[in-house]
Amino acid sequence: MTLTEGRRVKLAVDIGLADAVAGATGAVVGFLSLAAGVEGTVERVEGQLPPSHEVREYQRLKSLLDDYGHTMPAESRKRLEEEVRTLEPEWTAFRERGNRVTVRVRFDNGFVLDGAHEDVLVSV
Repeated sequence: MTLTEGRRVKLAVDIGLADAVAGATGAVVGFLSLAAGVEGTVERVEGQLPPSHEVREYQRLKSLLDDYGHTMPAESRKRLEEEVRTLEPEWTAFRERGNRVTVRVRFDNGFVLDGAHEDVLVSV
């Protein structure tokens, strides 16, 4: 799904805040959660999410193999090829997903979720 400003979306999953809500005495009084199905409007689409560590490692090792593999000893090259093969599913999934972005959504109940990954939202 391509998210754009003004698009109506809803949460696909429950989202809980990382910090517990504290009362006047400092004691924990509850936990705030946004339930799946809450609808809102995309206010801002932010930059692309960075690739995962595995994707960056695949790119690094593949580049190393392509550029210097022919000069490596046979065992080193074989080990490098195996590492690249192991990381290839992550690379393939990354390429199939395409550009993933983060967004700011203002929900109808007044809450604002900023920096949300697009995979937790579905179009209304």
